Amino acid sequence: MTELSREILRDWQVRKTKEQKTRFIAFLQERLPGLRVEEGGLPRCRNLVLGDPESADVVFSAHYDTCARLPFPNFITPKNLVIYLLYQLLILLPFFALGALAAFVLVRLGVDGPLSFFLGWIAAFGLILYVFLLGPANPHTVNDNTSGVVTLCELIEALDEDERARCAFVFFDHEESGLFGSALFASKHKKAMKGKLLINFDCVSDGDELLFVQSGRAKRSAGAALAEAFSPTADKRSIITGPLGAFYPSDQVNFPCGVGVAAMNRSPLLGLYMSRIHTARDTVCDERNFSFLVEGARRFLRRYHP
Repeated sequence: MTELSREILRDWQVRKTKEQKTRFIAFLQERLPGLRVEEGGLPRCRNLVLGDPESADVVFSAHYDTCARLPFPNFITPKNLVIYLLYQLLILLPFFALGALAAFVLVRLGVDGPLSFFLGWIAAFGLILYVFLLGPANPHTVNDNTSGVVTLCELIEALDEDERARCAFVFFDHEESGLFGSALFASKHKKAMKGKLLINFDCVSDGDELLFVQSGRAKRSAGAALAEAFSPTADKRSIITGPLGAFYPSDQVNFPCGVGVAAMNRSPLLGLYMSRIHTARDTVCDERNFSFLVEGARRFLRRYHP
């Protein structure tokens, strides 16, 4: 890895508050000349852009904001939607149970029944908002998404001048709170991004199987080149699929020609899965994944000519 990537992993894993992001932006602009801020939207987003998205053949992206620390992991099973939804429901049940308990207590204290029910729901949603978005920053974000930031930095460093001229690089803000940064970028560059390929790296350091989830348009435009460029190696497996073969909830969904890339583990029962993110256990950094993605991206650029 480059010294920049090692420094990010060592010193810059927490990028949650406005002040933390401001310091990180200044640091990254010092290391990457030409990196500029595109600001706007609600909540206020600061996307970091290097290169010209209007003229680039490919936009490579990753979100740089980080999450609150949770007592349970964000567990993702991209080829098993039923398990994923059941898990999301399971982790929400305690919050709604506490809301119901609050409503019961209010009724016992003499508060009107419908008002107690309403206040109980407000309490439940307020607690969800705090725990998932407003709580203390997770101090360990190696996979989510320091790994994506590092992949972009490694790729920028590895490309030669001609290769870099064909690319733009975007570090999205506010992915964790609802994909707001990528939505802002898609709106600002709506005409350019209508058919332009975007490859988004999100959680790519924990797992030996690299999943590429393509939109229908991306599959038609770049599917063959992706399969050739990111062919499996002795220790890494690539899984390249269309939108019906898997899902991955990240910034690429805001773009018609988007590809989401994530590292996965595998179990006999669940198939592909991602765990540990959003918790203090998010510490796994397999540097081989960065090499696999950077080398594959360079091969892809040699094969892809829109």
